[in-house]
Amino acid sequence: MTDKVPVDLSGPAQTMLTTLYCKALDADWRQPILGDEFAKEAVARIDYDWAELKVADRWTPLVTVRTAQFDIWTSQFLAAHRRATVIHLGCGLDSRVFRLDPGPSVEWYDVDYPAVIALRQKVFPTRPHYRLVAAAATDPSWLEQIPTARPVLLLAEGISMYLTESDGIALLQRVVDRFGSGELQIDFYNWLAIRSQKTHRLQRQSGSTLHWAVNSPADIAEKLSGVQLITAVTFFDATTFGRASGVFRLARRLVRAVPPLRRTFQYHRYAFGSPVN
Repeated sequence: MTDKVPVDLSGPAQTMLTTLYCKALDADWRQPILGDEFAKEAVARIDYDWAELKVADRWTPLVTVRTAQFDIWTSQFLAAHRRATVIHLGCGLDSRVFRLDPGPSVEWYDVDYPAVIALRQKVFPTRPHYRLVAAAATDPSWLEQIPTARPVLLLAEGISMYLTESDGIALLQRVVDRFGSGELQIDFYNWLAIRSQKTHRLQRQSGSTLHWAVNSPADIAEKLSGVQLITAVTFFDATTFGRASGVFRLARRLVRAVPPLRRTFQYHRYAFGSPVN
């Protein structure tokens, strides 16, 4: 039997264990939202007491609806740009490159903290045209490792809220300024989610702090130059919400009259440079 891989993470990096476990639980649903078999395999490989996370199966859509929505948008970008570069920033233990299995004309970079990248190397296999970059998201130097000749998709899922607004805007602006054209696909929490963070078990367990609140695409468009909004949806109106459990479908009805609740979790998609086909 293959030895299991130990983990030793803290702060925001630790949250990836919860998101990974949610995806593994979802994969066992009769009608999964994401259906990530790679997540199940990763959970089996890691030496960790997953029961400590106290994740109930019914809450997994909070992770899988978002991830599945970004899978759809990523696939759409790659269909329009056969020769492209994908930068998955704050990749954690997400298996998107394996789920989507892009062709040889796509160069894919997974970027995260050195400890996270070291763990990925033990849990996931290598593949052609796929590189791991060990760096913090806010470290400008990692961008120098990414060639600029192709359209670029920056995926930043589950990291914006851990940044300050100034660091987040600076990061996105560096990407837009460096690459000739492409997309930003990124999710945000609004002010209500940030202010209520002490009630979030995930934040309490990891000891991490949420900072950056974005209430609408206008908050980004007013501060980030050179981008055009393609679309923005909330958790409740995402394409992938349809298979969420009954508690979430009930919640969608209840929050219709309360915009801050409805917009708690937002998924944004922006174009920059040449128009997207």
